[in-house]
Amino acid sequence: MSSRNKHRKGISRRKFLGQASCALVGSTTFLNSYLNLGMMSALAKPAPLAGMPLNGDYKALVCILLAGGNDSYNMVVPSSADSYQSYAASRSNLALPQGSLLPLNFTDGNGLQYGLHPSMPEVQSLFNDNKLAFVSNVGTMIQPTTKQDVLNQTVPLPLGLLSHSDQIKQWQTSLPQERTSKGWGGRMADILHTLNDNQDVSMSISLSGVNAFQTGNNVIEFAIQNTGTGSVGIQIFEADDPFNQLLSNSAQSLLDQQYTDIFKQTYRDKVYNAQSQHELFSLSIAGVPPFATTFNQENPMSQSLEMIAKSIAAHESLGHSRQTYFLTFGGWDHHDELLNNQQAMLAVVSQALGEFQAAMDELNMSDCVTTFTISDFARALISNGNGTDHAWGGNALVMGGAVNGGQVFGQYPNLALGSDDEVGNGVIVPTTSADEYFAELALWMGVSPGDMEYILPNLNNFIDINDGQPIGFLNI
Repeated sequence: MSSRNKHRKGISRRKFLGQASCALVGSTTFLNSYLNLGMMSALAKPAPLAGMPLNGDYKALVCILLAGGNDSYNMVVPSSADSYQSYAASRSNLALPQGSLLPLNFTDGNGLQYGLHPSMPEVQSLFNDNKLAFVSNVGTMIQPTTKQDVLNQTVPLPLGLLSHSDQIKQWQTSLPQERTSKGWGGRMADILHTLNDNQDVSMSISLSGVNAFQTGNNVIEFAIQNTGTGSVGIQIFEADDPFNQLLSNSAQSLLDQQYTDIFKQTYRDKVYNAQSQHELFSLSIAGVPPFATTFNQENPMSQSLEMIAKSIAAHESLGHSRQTYFLTFGGWDHHDELLNNQQAMLAVVSQALGEFQAAMDELNMSDCVTTFTISDFARALISNGNGTDHAWGGNALVMGGAVNGGQVFGQYPNLALGSDDEVGNGVIVPTTSADEYFAELALWMGVSPGDMEYILPNLNNFIDINDGQPIGFLNI
């Protein structure tokens, strides 16, 4: 008996069907597309909105979610004498020693200076080299809100304020008055994706699977991993043993069919498209030469940013002139051991950002890529004993060659307890809205002011986008 017949003899119908089913769902790419089928949307997609005409240039946004709520007032700290004393009094046993702060070459309009957490030397260098900036006291709001508005209950507040599940979603959707699964990055992709020559791979690429940020009405994320060539497809298509070749031929036959049942056809199209995306993406990444920049393979955030750098390097092969990337780095819910945990985790962030920016410089694409952070919320100024509890407005960072670096934008708050910025229990009321923060990023990507209401429905509550840049941290 031939070896081929030996393989076939032991195959029962039940075994074949069972293994074929597992093979079809045994992949990151397939599961991502399957879980986001949105069948009814696929049956009746509206026409994409028109974006601002572009001249073939390339731009990408890299969104880094510091999930859990980063205590960002221990990331950027006032270092001038009086303001540091207010900080130290409020933070008590969680205050960083003044002498340990890494100095930032910046003095604000009030003559105040700032320092950086001692675990972030790479970020310090990027800031002082004008490649990175901070946006201070930014948070989710429905409309401009003051301390007195909160105390008098005269303005609507975000749903589930101080709640992880609500705030982490609202930073991705920019709709704090409702619970929705559609994100502002996805809505932006609805407008911009038609600018890409090739639609076979989504412009929204995620290193953290399904996410609200990149989920639009027409466009969803393409999920990859941080190893190999990034994408994992239907594995049986790449097998060479006889049994799996039989599975492969049968699976391919299923995908080649056209179905009269609309749900079967939509399912088939999703699987087929997922495999096609995998093959194109993997081939493109495989063609990227190694970087001279060294990424720390013991740092998972570095590994993910290296894969993003490879994808950016492959954008021409992918046929993309616009891309967004999403990456989650979790574990920031420091109700305990704040100082030790933040010391280790901010070092991870700083190293990874330094490596990524070096890679962008190496590719001569620094001006084309803007990296920014979001987080559920900042944390309370007061200590709960050894950590901090949930709060509201906090500090974010923005990095890239298009950033007007070396500055702290927005209004850094007065960190004294009882100040006009502190609403009680060490919670700071934001003075810059997440909408203003996101609007500047969207404008830089090429979204026209006329399309901004689709992406950020609350933006008009804060600014008239036709009057110019919301904040000024990007060179637009």
